[in-house]
Amino acid sequence: MKLKKINTYELEKCYSIAPLSYQGKQHILVAAEKINKCLLFDLYGNPEETIWDGPGGTMSMVQVPGSDGCFLATQKFYSPNDSKEAEIVLVSPAGKDDWKVQTIAKLPFVHRFDILSRNGIHYLIACTLKSGHEYKDDWSSPGKIWGCRLPDGIGGYEEGRLLEFTCIKDGLLKNHGYCRCGGADDGYGLISADNGIFRVTPPDSPEDHWRIEQLTKEPASDVAAVDFDGDGEAELITIAPFHGEEIKIYHLEDGMYQETYRYERPAEFGHAIWAGTIYDKPAAVIGYRKGKREILAFTYENGYHADVLETDAGSANVMRYRRDGVECMVSANREINEIAFYEIERS
Repeated sequence: MKLKKINTYELEKCYSIAPLSYQGKQHILVAAEKINKCLLFDLYGNPEETIWDGPGGTMSMVQVPGSDGCFLATQKFYSPNDSKEAEIVLVSPAGKDDWKVQTIAKLPFVHRFDILSRNGIHYLIACTLKSGHEYKDDWSSPGKIWGCRLPDGIGGYEEGRLLEFTCIKDGLLKNHGYCRCGGADDGYGLISADNGIFRVTPPDSPEDHWRIEQLTKEPASDVAAVDFDGDGEAELITIAPFHGEEIKIYHLEDGMYQETYRYERPAEFGHAIWAGTIYDKPAAVIGYRKGKREILAFTYENGYHADVLETDAGSANVMRYRRDGVECMVSANREINEIAFYEIERS
């Protein structure tokens, strides 16, 4: 597998990436970790609109299901040591370079979130990295998983009204990683923390409870899932521990996930992670932010294989997407302030 860089854009501390369907076309959102812009790009990496100039601090962005360009985003999460004011906002297009930003949840330390659907009802799952903070690198108050039912349609988000959450699970130290799995109406979230990896499934109806299953007990900073070996069960690929240098793959054996592969080299400050298919072949992509700052690809053929796709990138997040039959990738190369768009060449 090889990458061909087709476009770049400079954005200091670029971080969050998400797809966005808007005006009948597919686009890509990229936002900054620090006080900076959120931008809308076409699939060739050309900037189209500025969504906002600040405040930034954007860890996650997710389109509102069924909407034309409306999405939710975190703002004001600038680092684990500066995120007491973190919140979730609703962003709606009003015209070119004119987007309305409305606070819908004030949730200190909210890091990852997603919208999951079950039986036609949409739910918000939100993960707080920690629950309190008194001094730098204070981890004495573990994070939580929160959930709530979302209003039906954009019109349900009343100005000034904040969402009401229920705590799904608490006691999660360094509650950092999230990955959506499953289909449009039967999705679930994988959440990774120092306590391990958990599968969280929304309720079958608003009167029911969320379901939580612990899949591993070893610390994990980030997680993604794909069926590498074609046995019908997805493997878990992880970065461990928190912002760590180990890349591991877990295989389901006798109902338990067991470590089956470990990348032999250190990947210092691992952070970017994606898993799925590339040209119909299972694959995962991981980027790390210190040392050689490589972007790595992992595939399986009579064993696991790792290829270096890029060096000196320092990626915070990556995402594969398709454009006119061509497999592409966008990477927020945070450490060099570069949003990079690539075409993936067939191996």
